[in-house]
Amino acid sequence: MKPRECRARVTAVRRLAPEVLEAELAMVEPPALDFAAGQWVSVPFGPKTVRAYSIASPPLDGRHVTLCADVAPGGLGSRWFRGLAPGAEVAFKGPLGGFVFSRADARRPLFVAEEIGIVPIRAMLAELYATGFGRPAALVYWARDPGWLVYGGEFSSLSRRYPNFAYHPVVASADGPWRHAPDGLAEIVGRVVADVTGLVAYVAGGSAAIDRVRDVLMARGLDRKSVKWEKFW
Repeated sequence: MKPRECRARVTAVRRLAPEVLEAELAMVEPPALDFAAGQWVSVPFGPKTVRAYSIASPPLDGRHVTLCADVAPGGLGSRWFRGLAPGAEVAFKGPLGGFVFSRADARRPLFVAEEIGIVPIRAMLAELYATGFGRPAALVYWARDPGWLVYGGEFSSLSRRYPNFAYHPVVASADGPWRHAPDGLAEIVGRVVADVTGLVAYVAGGSAAIDRVRDVLMARGLDRKSVKWEKFW
């Protein structure tokens, strides 16, 4: 799908966590956005200044697109996202990115997310289970506290409705190896993955967490190319 210049109108803004906002957009031009779950859009703030936002919604109805962002950094993009309100028109380029799930890949997927890294993975899981995905899959999701497990209710519901889907939320604690995201994710991934045979991993979050999770999986024998990743910081 070739990226193109797009316009959309904000229809709703929701606060999912103290510093996580979700914006619903109705497409204006084109009337519907053709994208793959896991891709992102680029919002311009000047000739050489852009910010990327992963699409949180599945591509089941391209007339409506959901963006979700951690606005805690307080930079240019954070201020823009905080200022979004219903009725505002936004311009962006998209879709972009290759962090997408291949339905043709017969391997069982392991999804691993660190806080806001959940956004593209949420889109993937929403599409998979809305379209009859029946293979075993698992999600390991780390956050600093329960309030930051945005979309956690959706994943709990999926795990109840689909026995082949395992959800492993991980919340930081005052002690224990999971108090920091890189170690916490790696610790839980090491516990969850007993055998890497026939496994493909999709990891999204900070670079340190991605590296630690990849190291754990490779130490178990997983090929490096079988770890797909999307770096948020």
